[in-house]
Order: sequence, then C-alpha cells, then structure tokens
Amino acid sequence: MKTVLTYGTFDLFHIGHVNLLRRAKALGDRLIVGVSTDEFNARKGKSTLVPFTHRSEIVRSCRFVDLVIPECDWKQKADDIQTYQANVFVMGDDWQGKFDDLGALCEVVYLERTKEVSSSSLKQAISVFMQLKNELSV
Repeated sequence: MKTVLTYGTFDLFHIGHVNLLRRAKALGDRLIVGVSTDEFNARKGKSTLVPFTHRSEIVRSCRFVDLVIPECDWKQKADDIQTYQANVFVMGDDWQGKFDDLGALCEVVYLERTKEVSSSSLKQAISVFMQLKNELSV
C-alpha cells in the first residue's frame, strides 16, 4: 500500500483544497492529511476564521482523505512519515524546496496550486466587502 502524506491549514475550504487532495490521493492508495491546529497557526502568526475541530471535520469528510491528524509543529513531519510509513510527502508548489530534506525519508512532490484561489485571497475579499458595507451603511 502506497501512503501519501500532506499538511495544510484548510481554512475557508475551497476548490484549491479539493484539487490538492484529489491530486495527492492519485499518487497513492491512502491519503493522510495533517491539519494545522489553532495553537500551531498562532505560533506561525496565522489566524483562521474556522476553528481546528471544524476544519478537521471538513477535511475528514472529503472522499479523497483516509485519515486526518493534527499538525502541531514544523518538526513532526519527519516523525509522521516514519509513524505512518508514508511513501510520498506532498505540498503545494508555493512551498517548493522547503521540504526537500524529507527526501531522505520518502519521495517529496510539490503540486501546482489552483490559479487565482486561496484562503488568503478569500479573507482579503471578505475584509474589503465588510469595509465597504460598513462605509455604505454610515
């Protein structure tokens, strides 16, 4: 059995997330997804609109995903590769080169991101919308 492992925050779950999970699953038989905890995101200086328990359940419900695990820190990836006997480690190409050191443990693949969609751009659009709404209602 070929196991694929990937990680992400998965805030404001969108088509880019679906595409990543679909393409990651196609690389093996089993897909394990590490979802960043709220505490880990805070240490990274990131905030989410959707809490960890909800994000985990959303990812778990995706038909491409076989197992969801919490991502608690940067260093756990090597341990998770060994624990879950992962053959392939997958990340979006915005992380290109950042995890090449894991190549000593398994194959490392960077998948192209879906163009023009990201949680960050969705959050920015929501923020602009809310600001305009507030200005128009004054």
